[in-house]
Amino acid sequence: MTLSSSESISVTNLEKKFGDFIAVNKISFSVKKGEIFGFLGANGSGKSTTIRMLCGIITPTSGSGFVAGHDIMTEPEEIKHSIGYMSQKFSLYEDLTPFENLRFYLGIYSVPEDQWTERIDWVLNMARLQEVRNRPTHDLPQGWRQRLALGCSLLHKPEILFLDEPTSGVDPITRQHFWNFIKQLASEKITIFVTTHYMDEARFCERIVMINQGLIVASGTPEEIIADACPQTPAADLNDAFITLMKRSSA
Repeated sequence: MTLSSSESISVTNLEKKFGDFIAVNKISFSVKKGEIFGFLGANGSGKSTTIRMLCGIITPTSGSGFVAGHDIMTEPEEIKHSIGYMSQKFSLYEDLTPFENLRFYLGIYSVPEDQWTERIDWVLNMARLQEVRNRPTHDLPQGWRQRLALGCSLLHKPEILFLDEPTSGVDPITRQHFWNFIKQLASEKITIFVTTHYMDEARFCERIVMINQGLIVASGTPEEIIADACPQTPAADLNDAFITLMKRSSA
């Protein structure tokens, strides 16, 4: 299997076992370049294990796949250099300023030093943080720290951005601003792979895969998933569909 020219991610029969426990059970899906792709599931569904395989952190038990043109079985380090990753924990050093955080991550990502000034200014302008570049990060509002964390994950200009519950614990207005930022990135042909428990923001995804007990239980646009899961409920939303599918697949 190879990656087509229109795809950023493609996996076939991807499986991960921990002893006798099957965390991910031979799943297959693909993500298009420049797409906002949602990967949803309840806690313990296999979602985080899948992401860790795609990010080159753990090796699959079986199956095949490519991320940013690299084989997930044999090229995990190449994958790590081709992606950005932002978790719900916002991996920032809060005693440092935004400028210092960015400079630290430039070193972590091995960006050539002659590009540092340009990359720092690019992120600070994009995240609207130029005016606070020298303030301690712990003094910034949570939404601003969120934008800084996202900026840190973009410093090496990755092809694919993985966002794992990126808006957990922030207010609805901040979440809306964050998604406006995400849409801007996707318009610049960065592929966005996002997990979230907020079904209202999952509606911003162009396509969604839902997983439960290691198996894919739904795939399609938000509208397609709602229609398939709740055909007798015209007023159903994605939250209704999610609950229905999780219960159905757990029965």
